[in-house]
Amino acid sequence: MTTARLPLFPLNSVLFPGLVLPLNVFEERYRAMMRELLKTPEDEPRRFAVVAIRDGHEVAPSAPGMPDPTAEPERGPAAGFGTDPARALHKIGCVADAATIRERADGTFEVLATGTTRVRLLSVDASGPYLTAELEPLAEEPGEEAGALAEGVLRAFQQYQKRLAGARERSLSTGAELPDEPSVVSYLVAAAMMLDTPTKQRLLQAPDTASRLRDELTLLRAETAIIRNLPSLPAADLTRGPTSLN
Repeated sequence: MTTARLPLFPLNSVLFPGLVLPLNVFEERYRAMMRELLKTPEDEPRRFAVVAIRDGHEVAPSAPGMPDPTAEPERGPAAGFGTDPARALHKIGCVADAATIRERADGTFEVLATGTTRVRLLSVDASGPYLTAELEPLAEEPGEEAGALAEGVLRAFQQYQKRLAGARERSLSTGAELPDEPSVVSYLVAAAMMLDTPTKQRLLQAPDTASRLRDELTLLRAETAIIRNLPSLPAADLTRGPTSLN
C-alpha cells in the first residue's frame, strides 16, 4: 500500500473525514508548518495529518510551572510528547486539507481545514522544525447492513438532538438536510455527539462503516436516556460528580 509523509498536527480532539477543522495556530513549531504549507501552489492540496493525543499536552509549557517552578520549558517539535512522540499519539488519524491559511500581523495563523481520509501512523520524525509522519491510507469498508443501520442512526440522532435541545432550552436544528450515505452519516454523528476523546477515537478507528454505526446506535440510545432523565434528578445529585478544571 502506498504511504505518504505529511506534517503532523497532534490535537486533544478527533478529526473525522468530511468535517471542518478551524485552528488558531500560535506555537512556533506549527507556525513553521503553516509557512511551509503556504509554499504549496494554490491549485494543489495543502495537506497535514491530525492525530489525537493519547498521553501528552496539546500546547507545550512556555514558562516554568508546576510541579517545579524552576524547570526549563520544553522546546522543539516534540515538546509535550515525551522522548518517543509516536507512543504519545493515537495510531489512527485523519488527513486535513487546508482550504484557508491566513497569517496575522503578529505571525500567528488562522487556518480552516477539512478532514479527507483516515490514515494509520507508521512512524514519527522529530528531526525538523515540526513533527512529520509516515502514513498509510485506510480504506473505508461498508460492512454488512450499513444502509439500514444508517437509517436507524439518523432516527436516533434526531431524537438525541431533540432531547439535547430541550435540556439546553434551545433548538439545535439547522434546517439542513441530513445525509444518507452511510459513511458520511457515521462520521457526521460521531463528530456531532457530545463524547469524550477516547470514545470519538474508537469511532474513528472502527473497522468498517457498519461497525461504527452499530456503536453509534448504542451510544445514542444511552445518551438520549441519560438526557431524558436529567431534569428529574435533584440538583444536589448533579453536583456529586467529578469537577473538570477545563
